[in-house]
Amino acid sequence: MPRITAERRAANRSQIVAAARRCFSRAGFHQTSMPDIAAEAGVSVGAPYRYFASKEEIIVEIAGDAFRLMFDPLEKFVDAADDVTVADLVAAAIDPVSGEVAADGAGQAIPVDELLRCAVQAWGELLRHDGLRQQAMAGFEGVRERIADALRNGRRAGTVRPELDPDRGARIVMALLHGFVLQYTAFGLDDTAGFKHDVRVALSGTGPLHGHP
Repeated sequence: MPRITAERRAANRSQIVAAARRCFSRAGFHQTSMPDIAAEAGVSVGAPYRYFASKEEIIVEIAGDAFRLMFDPLEKFVDAADDVTVADLVAAAIDPVSGEVAADGAGQAIPVDELLRCAVQAWGELLRHDGLRQQAMAGFEGVRERIADALRNGRRAGTVRPELDPDRGARIVMALLHGFVLQYTAFGLDDTAGFKHDVRVALSGTGPLHGHP
């Protein structure tokens, strides 16, 4: 039997991850079994174990994709601007999670709705999965520090009020993002444009709105 190519192996692995994500988004992490994932992927029961030692490994990978969806675009925005407001940061954070399609760690297109449903479940999983919690904490702190740096730059530029503590302000931005994701996923909050407008109105006291006199 010829050896499987690296490309075929990567494709098979992506197929299993995509199947697991669909199962998790429908039924939840703990209501989904490895045989369920195999059936969804259209492979043999043992096939997922050729790529993952356990279902927990798949959960960690999908949770990582979900967190990247939320935070990578925000980090890019922070890197490109030096006179942001708190409202700018919240709006930039919400944009990527309100679309229909995103990319996973391998660059494959995936439905945002599936990722966000997995993200909401992953937050609960942090309470029982030490490895996932440590990974999430490291990512959270990295993003929080970069947002705090952006707010410091905003204070110097006059777009962020000087009495706002950048470290606590960064937590406000992330809390609003997490709250939006929960409401979007669990309660059908889909008026993204309206939410961003109202964020700007509600936070207008934090300084001049970037690009708005």
